[in-house]
Amino acid sequence: MADVVTTKVVVANILSKGTKLREHTKGVENNLRQVELDSIQDYIKESDNLVSLHDQIRDCDNILSQMETLLSGFQAEIGSISSDIKILQEKSMDMGLKLKNRKVAESKLAKFVEDIIVPPRMVDIIVDGEVNDEYIRTLEILSKKLKFVEVDPMVKSSNALKDVQPELERLRQKAVSKVFEFIVQKLYALRKPKTNIQILQQSVLLKYKYVISFLKEHGKEVFIEVRGSYIDTMNKVLSAHLRAYIQALEKLQLDIATSSDMIGVETRSTSLFSRGREPLKNRSAVFALGERINILKEIDQPALIPHIAEASSSKYPYEVLFRSLHKLLMDTASSEYLFCDDFFGEESIFYEIFAGPFAVIDEHFNSVIPNCFDAIGLMLMILIIHQHQLIMSRRRIPCLDSYLDKVNISLWPRFKMVFDMHLNSLRNANVKTLWEDDVHPHYVMRRYAEFTASLIHLNVEYGDGQLDLNLERLRMAIDDLLNKLAKTFPKPKLQTVFLINNYDMTISVLKEAGQEGGKIQLHFEELLKSNTAIFVEELLLEHFSDLIKFVKTRASEDPASSSERHITVAEVEPLVKDFASRWKAAIELMHKDVITSFSNFLCGMEILRAALTQLLLYYTRLSDCIKRIVGGSALNKDLVSISSIMYEIKKYSRTF
Repeated sequence: MADVVTTKVVVANILSKGTKLREHTKGVENNLRQVELDSIQDYIKESDNLVSLHDQIRDCDNILSQMETLLSGFQAEIGSISSDIKILQEKSMDMGLKLKNRKVAESKLAKFVEDIIVPPRMVDIIVDGEVNDEYIRTLEILSKKLKFVEVDPMVKSSNALKDVQPELERLRQKAVSKVFEFIVQKLYALRKPKTNIQILQQSVLLKYKYVISFLKEHGKEVFIEVRGSYIDTMNKVLSAHLRAYIQALEKLQLDIATSSDMIGVETRSTSLFSRGREPLKNRSAVFALGERINILKEIDQPALIPHIAEASSSKYPYEVLFRSLHKLLMDTASSEYLFCDDFFGEESIFYEIFAGPFAVIDEHFNSVIPNCFDAIGLMLMILIIHQHQLIMSRRRIPCLDSYLDKVNISLWPRFKMVFDMHLNSLRNANVKTLWEDDVHPHYVMRRYAEFTASLIHLNVEYGDGQLDLNLERLRMAIDDLLNKLAKTFPKPKLQTVFLINNYDMTISVLKEAGQEGGKIQLHFEELLKSNTAIFVEELLLEHFSDLIKFVKTRASEDPASSSERHITVAEVEPLVKDFASRWKAAIELMHKDVITSFSNFLCGMEILRAALTQLLLYYTRLSDCIKRIVGGSALNKDLVSISSIMYEIKKYSRTF
């Protein structure tokens, strides 16, 4: 930028001075020449340096040429090394693959050798060793080898197998033979008397359950034989145990009822000869539940031990023995079912074992059930079976499902048959032989009440609708019989007293049994109410017939009416005076009559109070009638005050 400015200045000076352009050009040329000469001189001065520089450049060029050659050699060598590395890498990968394949082959070969080889130690243990934990472990190894040579197709074609297979077969045969003898010996121990089977199974046999698995896999025929031997042994042992237990229980049985112990059967017909076997205190159990229901609270208690019970001379109703037998059966069956599943690995063996025990129990039931006339006992047995089904369900063991169903199905028809016998005993009852000249509760009605209360109480939990229908049929039959017995009494009053006593007793028994009386209890309460009203009326008529007749026929008439026959003082005066003279004595007689007529004191007092209340109503109506009669005030001196009668009623009310 400065040169440009200078040039412009020079040009400006030239133009300003007027110098000619040619002269100026010559001057410039001279200057250039001078500069050139000066440059040459400078170059000459620096020639040595330039030569030196040239030499240096040439030397550098030589060095660079050598370096280029060297680097080219390096590049060639590096290319060669890269090729070698690639070759080495390929060789390494090839060697790695070979190594991997050889390791796989080695492991397979090692496993093959390990699986197929028969160590001498194993041979010694199988042939000469005792059957113990070590023997079981050796059996497991032998089993693996046997499976190995049987399953793998490549093994079957190997030459090694040809050498080993005969030895393995001999070992298999020896092992099967040896463990068979061992297991059979253990099974024979089950047959020894007083052997605790469950302890032997749990502490001894289960330790050797692998032996059974080995036989199942490698000695099928021997396994079938062992299985059959166990089934046969347990079948006989359990059958014998159950048979002995049943025989011992039979000695403890208390016979409750016979075919003569029906509700409608006359007491005198069941003579003393048929009662010789049992104490009289047990006869009430025929119809009343009593303490027999406790068996349902003891449902899961241990079974009876017969010799202990026999030593104490105890006797039990059949349902107690029934529960004990089934408790023993449940516990035995549960233990055996679980053992069979664990030891043999199959549940079906249980049913083959228990075919015998079930037959023993069936034989026992077939002799007992057809001869059982104890309806309450049968109902208790049905409930026991129901509870046992629930217990087995909670245990989640299904082995007794079909058996318990079968027992339940067999009990219901027998219960129905015995129930119908009771029903028919009422329908076909001989009224003449049953009738007793006694207005107190009849023993047939008491039997009915206790029997019905017992079944109603037992059916609360079970809820069988058919039983409710049958109880209704029984109720209709007893109603009919009771009315027939009542009509046998010569006087209507006695008939009513008889019915009231029986209805009251029945209601009391039903209430004692619980709050489940339901329709039957309501029915008898209605009958009691209606018959009480009848008796009250009859009792009052007996002592105050004229007064009641007047009150019912005339007292409601209006004395001022234009009726042909007016009520007069003369007509009423005898009634008033008669009542005033003997009302207290009459009430006392009514009281004595009630006391002697009704067996339930509370019921009698309720009836007396109802009678006195009704008498008060009649007398109140008479008093009201007298007030309306012309001149009736003349009788006021003979009228008994209402408060006096109320006081007397309260006095008798206080007696209860």
